[in-house]
Amino acid sequence: NDRTASRRAPKATQDGRPLGRYSRRWRVERLFAWLHHFRRLVIRWEYHVENFFGMVRLGCMQILFRYS
Repeated sequence: NDRTASRRAPKATQDGRPLGRYSRRWRVERLFAWLHHFRRLVIRWEYHVENFFGMVRLGCMQILFRYS
């Protein structure tokens, strides 16, 4: 019914802020979700932290090439 649809209030977030403020947060959370597709990053197998961060950089580069 058109009458009920026009009476609905616009959707807001839980705290009442507009959704535009979440755009940067969404990008960061999406990056972490994409990084979790790399099995080697989900569980840290490397003993040295430099090797782990190298794998994180490699995953970020693959994501950059895939989605750009």
